[in-house]
Amino acid sequence: MSWLLVSLVAVPLVGAAGLLLPNRSRQRDWLRPYGLAVSGVVLALAVVLAVRFDYNRSGTPQFETDWAWVPSLGLRFHLGVDGISLPLIVLTALLTFLCFGYLSWSGGRSPGQLLRPESGRPRALVFTLLVLEVGMIGTFLAFDLLLFFLFFEIVLIPMYFLIAIWGGPARRAAAIKFILYTLLGSVVLLLGLLLIWAQTGTFDIIALTAAHGMGLARGVQTVAFIAIGVGFAVKTPMWPLHTWLPDAHTEAPTVGSVLLAGVLLKMGTYGFVRIAIPILPEGALVVAPWLGAFAAIGIVYGALACLAQRDLKRLIAYSSVGHMGFVLLGLSTLTTVGINAALFANIAHGLITGLLFFLAGAIKTRYGTADMPSLGGGLLSTLPHLGAVLTFACIASLGLPGLAGFWGEMLALLAAFEPATGLPRGLFLVFMVVGGLGALLTAAYFLVMLSRVTHGVARGLRSPGPGYPDELPVAVVPGAASPYRQPALAEGERAWSGGEASASSKRAWTGDDPWVAEEKALAGAGAWEEDPDWAEEQERAERLEREAAAREFRTGERPWGGAQTGAGADTGVDAGAGTSSGAGLGPGAGREAEAGTAAGAGTEAGAAGAWAGGQAGSGAEVGAAGGAGTDPVGGAVGETAGGAGGVAAEGAGDVAASGAAGKVGAVGGAGRGKEWVGALKDIQPYELAAWSPLIVLTLVFGLWPKALLSVTTPAVQALLGVAG
Repeated sequence: MSWLLVSLVAVPLVGAAGLLLPNRSRQRDWLRPYGLAVSGVVLALAVVLAVRFDYNRSGTPQFETDWAWVPSLGLRFHLGVDGISLPLIVLTALLTFLCFGYLSWSGGRSPGQLLRPESGRPRALVFTLLVLEVGMIGTFLAFDLLLFFLFFEIVLIPMYFLIAIWGGPARRAAAIKFILYTLLGSVVLLLGLLLIWAQTGTFDIIALTAAHGMGLARGVQTVAFIAIGVGFAVKTPMWPLHTWLPDAHTEAPTVGSVLLAGVLLKMGTYGFVRIAIPILPEGALVVAPWLGAFAAIGIVYGALACLAQRDLKRLIAYSSVGHMGFVLLGLSTLTTVGINAALFANIAHGLITGLLFFLAGAIKTRYGTADMPSLGGGLLSTLPHLGAVLTFACIASLGLPGLAGFWGEMLALLAAFEPATGLPRGLFLVFMVVGGLGALLTAAYFLVMLSRVTHGVARGLRSPGPGYPDELPVAVVPGAASPYRQPALAEGERAWSGGEASASSKRAWTGDDPWVAEEKALAGAGAWEEDPDWAEEQERAERLEREAAAREFRTGERPWGGAQTGAGADTGVDAGAGTSSGAGLGPGAGREAEAGTAAGAGTEAGAAGAWAGGQAGSGAEVGAAGGAGTDPVGGAVGETAGGAGGVAAEGAGDVAASGAAGKVGAVGGAGRGKEWVGALKDIQPYELAAWSPLIVLTLVFGLWPKALLSVTTPAVQALLGVAG
């Protein structure tokens, strides 16, 4: 069965290589199923591995592949799996598959999903994630020190590009900080590994583990452990080497944060268990008190830092510093209980924090921000299902008994009560007390976060995020009253028909709204001139807007019940249940069309593109409304990527986007259009599909911890040379 482990590495590698081949077909048609299929095959192989694994021999490497790699240097391509690495391999394959599912579901058109042409380099994104999977799985399979280091380093480059290309506004600085920290740690790690090789003459991890430090002087072990420990501590990350993590998590896209927290952080702690502790036992005994001290400080520091955070993603990032502190505290005890605690906490943290970052991405997508004061609270009332899952993930992360987060922390504290022989018990009792205080602070910051985000009354209404502008351009009947007089424009300039508008609409067209600033700029300086007769109507529209918003907050009734739908290639049509004003008042439009249908002149000619159910470049196909509740969105300002126009979305409320900028063309079908004021969507099917396995496993391991401990315990005993 040696082919099984080779396949786990080869399948994503071949899948990534396949993306380097030229392909003239539309990326939209094959990229989504391609990434999902490749990661699905890897997950299936991981499941087969878990099924075929002999759990009675979990302390012995199984399915080994041992080929000569560089015979002159004694390097071998040595792969294997035991009870320590098996759970991490399955976790890696699962999280990668869920990330591809999140990106691909619903056509990959929703905000936050990056497999859209206008999101930038979707083909490169799939390639990056597959290469990242190669490095992550290879790290947990390698039984050769140099091969381990190679896989360990492979993950750095794709994660750097994942942050730097698809991250937030400060992504470049965060990516550079990530790569500098991790590369510096890798240099020190390599020096430690070479020191072991120089003293023993082998890179074989199994042989070195069986020797338990024989042939290595105590001083050499101490120096090697410090060097290797620093390399792994940067990746974990351990205080005070953690400062790259909050920035990386804050700026990374949702899938990047999930994989960074769920898998990459585990590679550092896995290295301690696989290499540092069993190969260098005397060095571990010397350094363990310092490791425990840094772990205890990290637990409290991470919790206090979380209490001071405003950004939701940054809070979760700092929570990882605290949780990984519990992992390191368990490792520092050098006992079977402590290392089991670390391994259990690794898996629990990967499941729960991966879920938390999925949720943080969902909230940021809907509100356009992860800043907790700006969210305004009331998530349980506005988005009850999303708020409920967020509450579940938080109480799981704070260590509520019966959920997976409890066992790792509890066992780590228990191990600190009785550390290994030769370690100062009194000092570790102090670490246990400090860790207990950190557990209380962990509960405090999660409860404070829930009170600020999920409870209370929502303060205001916000844009649902990138791709969802605050208000849509309104097309009206030609010749109708307009807030602006529009001088004749030169050929090729963008022409817009006006319409009665609210104050916020007026702000948009007078340059205060950045979303529309480019539209006005393209129209040419001086193209817009305010109509003095409009002031009275403006005041009336503002009053109606305030009344509608207040009524929505009091009663939950939507400010408008009408719908807008794109009706063709060059005409925008507002359609409610008969009329816009008949079904409700649209705050962004004032009172559009007292009777009948407001149809009109939302036409943009030439290279500028066209508004009407979609926006497209010259010669591009324009999307039309896709039925009740569908939102076609597409096109760019003046051009589209690959000549693609707006594409009608399938299914109620979905968003289809194409082109380079993805501005909104039209909304909805009769009576079920996107209600941009207060109508944020609750959990979507693709989100539920990505989150459900994590929720289920959090419950399973919380209620039945033996399912995991029975796999890891024999392997830990074998590493420590302890009789079972």
